[in-house]
Amino acid sequence: MGGEAAVRILILGAAGRDFHNFNVVYRDDPAVQVVAFTAAQIPDIAGRRYPPQLAGPRYPEGIPVVEEQRLEALIATHGIEQVVFAYSDVSHQQVMHTASRVLAAGAGFLLLGPGRTMLRSPLPVIAVSAVRTGCGKSPVSRWIARRLRGEGLRVGVLRHPMPYGDLLRQRVQRFSSAEDLSAARCSVEEREEYEPHLREGSLVYAGVDYAAVLALARDEVDIIVWDGGNNDFPLLRPDLHLVLVDPLRPRDGQSHHPGEAVLRMADAVLVTKSDVATAEQLAEQAGVLRAHCPGVPVMHCELAIEVDAPERITGRRVLVVEDGPTLTHGGMDTGAGYRAARELGAASVVDPRRSAAPGVRALYERYRHIGRVLPAVGYHPAQLEELRATIAAADAESVVLATPCDLTRLIAIDKPVARVGYHYRERDTDALGTLLDRFIGERCAVG
Repeated sequence: MGGEAAVRILILGAAGRDFHNFNVVYRDDPAVQVVAFTAAQIPDIAGRRYPPQLAGPRYPEGIPVVEEQRLEALIATHGIEQVVFAYSDVSHQQVMHTASRVLAAGAGFLLLGPGRTMLRSPLPVIAVSAVRTGCGKSPVSRWIARRLRGEGLRVGVLRHPMPYGDLLRQRVQRFSSAEDLSAARCSVEEREEYEPHLREGSLVYAGVDYAAVLALARDEVDIIVWDGGNNDFPLLRPDLHLVLVDPLRPRDGQSHHPGEAVLRMADAVLVTKSDVATAEQLAEQAGVLRAHCPGVPVMHCELAIEVDAPERITGRRVLVVEDGPTLTHGGMDTGAGYRAARELGAASVVDPRRSAAPGVRALYERYRHIGRVLPAVGYHPAQLEELRATIAAADAESVVLATPCDLTRLIAIDKPVARVGYHYRERDTDALGTLLDRFIGERCAVG
């Protein structure tokens, strides 16, 4: 490399933000050498290599992805000077515990910010972020996309990265149909985010190299809706940044990374689930907002439940399958499916632990807060099979599916199914709609 020795860097990640930060900040910088990525949160994403075709000519053998548990050993063995933390939905306490491990091992600890990592878009960008997983980003993003399409705009939804498979194959992804998802061998977690947008007529883009993803979308759509993942800040610089908070967890906006930073970045805040929160929770949420984003417009909304076959719930023993990341990353004990079962008078909610396959039991051991519901985790075929086996062995008359993807396309379910979903509904009359109309008038050429 010539001159001074390159600074040796380790990037801590979870197959998403970490790769983006490398692409944008480090890939072409001769002053640094990224020795490895580490993996956390997502099962079975270690043991891969970030391929040389993506890593660039400075990394002819690619870059290994190893387990984060090896952090101290990696620092010692490779002379790591700086560790970059690059994943989301973690408590401030966990971030600083990790920083303490790094410092004790002799390296520096770094968080890269929006100024260095956000890409500039030639198209207008409306970003939907949240202080925590499970606030309702997806139904809000779909409502926004629907409103924009109604104004004659071609909408492209850019999703936060979820490249859990073949990284080279997933460099740039464009989806226009369910068949595209099958061809790409998308996981349950990807389908949960992509399928609802596709059903409503938006193109969906994702991948590993977001400069290339953005270049593709630029030629096909008029406006971008950034449908964020976890509680991360966007990979694109937003022209309008909407941030969601959940009053059922009113203090998450000041206790989790990077959710607090996201909240402080908001152009407007949406308080979701306002119809089911108590007056005390709403008051506590208001106090957090006054402290962290004073003067920012605040709108209240509902996430109304939709059920396609309520007769399969009322009076029956039901097994509830919930959106996986909402329970795991998001820390919720239940979700929309359990709420529907209670409101529609299910005879009982069957505890999935009684029929859990070994891998599913391990999930309950890891996330002990999960209630009497089954998280729809399916990052790879073995997990899908364990999910199928757990459902098949359950002593239930019906299955309540509250995952946004059509799980019956991926596994055989031998019981009647009731599908449950959320849809966004404004509580402050057309407040978000008025904000969008103003934005369209100022930033978008329609027609």
